[in-house]
Amino acid sequence: MSKVAVVKGPRGHDPVFRALDLIDYKGALSGWDRVLIKVNFISVKTWETGATTDPLVVEAIILRLRELPVEVYVVESDATMTNADRAFEATGMREVCERHGVGWINLRHVKDKVTLPVPGGETLKRIKVPRIVTESAVISAAKLKTHSETGVTLGMKNMFGLLPDKFKAKYHLRGIGKVIVDINTVLRPALTVIDGFVGMEGRGPVHGTPVRMDLIVAGTDPVATDAVACRAMGFDPREVWHIRRAWEKGLGSIDGVEVVGDNLDDVVRVFRRS
Repeated sequence: MSKVAVVKGPRGHDPVFRALDLIDYKGALSGWDRVLIKVNFISVKTWETGATTDPLVVEAIILRLRELPVEVYVVESDATMTNADRAFEATGMREVCERHGVGWINLRHVKDKVTLPVPGGETLKRIKVPRIVTESAVISAAKLKTHSETGVTLGMKNMFGLLPDKFKAKYHLRGIGKVIVDINTVLRPALTVIDGFVGMEGRGPVHGTPVRMDLIVAGTDPVATDAVACRAMGFDPREVWHIRRAWEKGLGSIDGVEVVGDNLDDVVRVFRRS
């Protein structure tokens, strides 16, 4: 049975620590000597807008990873309307990384790439990604947000940013939900940590309204973690195409998930849809 941690608490390290401890993050990262923390830098907006990953969440993850023999990097890639390097600076993430001696990688600029076949792909036959992505454990440090195309943008959607292409609009033309499933078929995150200290409703993922949730959702099953986060937002995960399709393809669970930590019913807040 998949286990997902739901932890309510004021913005800070402690809710992240509690969530990670509840899901045995050490076991999930066992055998890896390098970890990539994949953040959401869709814009240069800061954490209180609900648009980008809170640096406090990333700092808490970094502090827990200090207990393990792993090299740690924070990663993101440019997109059509996104300059990841500027966001790294503007969001306060540079300060966190420098304070803890953690490296930063804009995946767009990594030259050593590999091509991965996508077995049974929904729309892609292969993807090309930096080699370092395939040789590292990935933690999807995602946001609790609505999304104009996919309904929600959570852990699996965050993995889309591992594609190093600047002009990602071409993937949207192929059906972004299908692309998300294909990416998660070949690049499964070791951990998903969803930052819900401040989420976003309405015109997400950039122009919506901030929602104070004081919430962290974390798990090792990316489908189950997104499904629980959906329910915390008042949505049925079966109505989110990429989550339902990933479940149908056996990439993770929607039902029968063990929720640990706080009671899910106690944290639900119905988000306004995009």
